[in-house]
Formats: sequence, structure tokens, C-alpha cells
Amino acid sequence: MSFNSKFFRLVCAVCLVFSLSVLAFADTIRLKDGSIIKGKITGFSGGKFTVVMGQKQMSFSADEIESILFDSMNGNAETVKISDQKTPSNSNSTVITVGQTTKTSAPQTSSPRVITTDTVAQNAPATIEPKPTVVGKAKPIELGVKVLADNTANGWTNSGWVVRKGQRIRITSGGRVSLGNGRFSTSTGISSLPDNEKLMKSVATGALIAVIGDDNNDFIYVGGEREFIAERDGALFLGVNEGNLDDNSGAFDVKIEIDPNI
Repeated sequence: MSFNSKFFRLVCAVCLVFSLSVLAFADTIRLKDGSIIKGKITGFSGGKFTVVMGQKQMSFSADEIESILFDSMNGNAETVKISDQKTPSNSNSTVITVGQTTKTSAPQTSSPRVITTDTVAQNAPATIEPKPTVVGKAKPIELGVKVLADNTANGWTNSGWVVRKGQRIRITSGGRVSLGNGRFSTSTGISSLPDNEKLMKSVATGALIAVIGDDNNDFIYVGGEREFIAERDGALFLGVNEGNLDDNSGAFDVKIEIDPNI
């Protein structure tokens, strides 16, 4: 008998079973992974079985299924076994045979998972949520500022950035400024130069300092490099730690890095 005639007979057998299942209480599908599906088979197309479970519908390909048991109202049960046998004409064909199912596999080590209308929703492909996209942290914001040493803007240079409480700020500086009378200072200041009017008494004269907000006297020593966490919201200002700025000149080259992630 040719393969085509065999396949035709098999399809007819399956269609006959489907016609009998219209009056079925519940068809039982056993998957190869041990899962058991209880519902009503309503069609077979494109190599897939369509199963209705209450108001839900699922599809299973033939190569996923070990066997199907059709339960009819008259008490007769018809079993369709889906095997992995190969036909001579096509080694990739799936053979469907009708008859009583014979157990030949090893005993299961655990009870099969039974899928009913209560669990189909969480197994249906349409309900699978996509994995959230992991978004990386934003890169630090970089600012380049010239911090004037003279009395311009009352001695404070606005960085142009309003920081938020909790943000991490890193400041590095270079260059040198004139403090008058032939004295030059880097951003670390001159510790041996006395100045009773400077804003931070314990910090070297001429050193680079900072403050957050124009209504705040909690000054921050920066020097050549400093990293700190903002303790309040406000504009970031930079200046020189000296009392008399009138005879000063020059500017520090300052780089500010602000981490926007808090």
C-alpha cells in the first residue's frame, strides 16, 4: 500500500474521531513531557491540534503529543496514539495510529501535571508577558567651568547646574590664580598665607571651595579634587577661599561630573 493511501486512511480515521468528539464530555491529551490536557479537540490543521477548554483555546503540534483519549457520551473511548515512527518515504513524517494505547515507556518519577480550565490561562501563549528591558544607568553629566578668582558676581561662579539632594558630585580642577601682591595659588591654596576674612578658616587661603544654594553657608572644600554627596537641592556655586578678592585675577579650570542616578 502506498504512503499516500496510508496517510489518507489515517486522516480519515482522525476526522472520524473528531466527528465523534463533538458530543464529547472531555478529551484527554497526554503530552510527551508528562502533562495532561483536558478539553475538547475541535480541529487539526497545519500539524497542530486545536483544543477548547471552557472559554480558552490552545494549540499543540503533533510532535508534542504522546496520545489522545476521546471520551464520548456512550461510554466508548477511542485512543489516538501519536508516535515517532518513521515512514520509508519521508523520515520526518509523524505517524498517527488509532487503537488502544500501550505503555512501553519507563514509569514516571512524578505525577503528571494536569492542565484544566483553571490553569490554561497561565499556560496560553497569549498570556506570556515579555521580559522587561533592562535599562542601564545614565552616564554622569560633565560640565566645564572657569572659576574666576576676582570679585565678579560677588566672588562666586555659578556652575549652571542645579543639583538634587542625594546626587554624587565629583569636581577636579587645575591651573592657578593670582591672589595679588605677586602671590599665586593653585586650587589647593596656600596654607602658609594667613587670612582672617576667608570663608573657611581651617582651609588654605586661595583654595577652591563650593556651596549649594545662594542662601547657604555650609561651604565645601574642593581643592584639587573632591567627591561628595549633595545634602540639599540648589544651584552649585564655586569660588576662591579668600577674604579680599579685589586684587585677584585669573581663573581655575574646573571639571564637574554629576551622577544623575540617585
